[in-house]
Amino acid sequence: MKGESNSFVAELIDLLGEDGLIRLADAHAGIRIYVPSPSNVARSQLIDTLGIDLVTKLARRYGGDGFTVPLIRDMRARRDRDQGLSNAQIARRLGIREDAVEKIFNRSPVKYRPKKKDDRQIEMFSTE
Repeated sequence: MKGESNSFVAELIDLLGEDGLIRLADAHAGIRIYVPSPSNVARSQLIDTLGIDLVTKLARRYGGDGFTVPLIRDMRARRDRDQGLSNAQIARRLGIREDAVEKIFNRSPVKYRPKKKDDRQIEMFSTE
């Protein structure tokens, strides 16, 4: 359905919050997941990762469809750095080389910005 574009990541942050997206990526980064329809949320294995409230939000937006969970390595690396992990520990957790972790911290932070909404357009698909 969608790839790891900045707008898709921004959409997921808006829906799940940064912490929720990081939890989803920690468990399923790079994997295509199926999002249950709103009527099947209670049986979803995603509840173990996100809790029923966030899975319900996902289901209202993407129910019956799927997407590949973004890697969001930069967000996860910064979270790990804030928790006091070394570059080597972060590299192990993210499955990347230690010099790649250094590059993440040396470049300017990536901003995931939601698309600007045009007040003149109607909402075609309800997100609630």
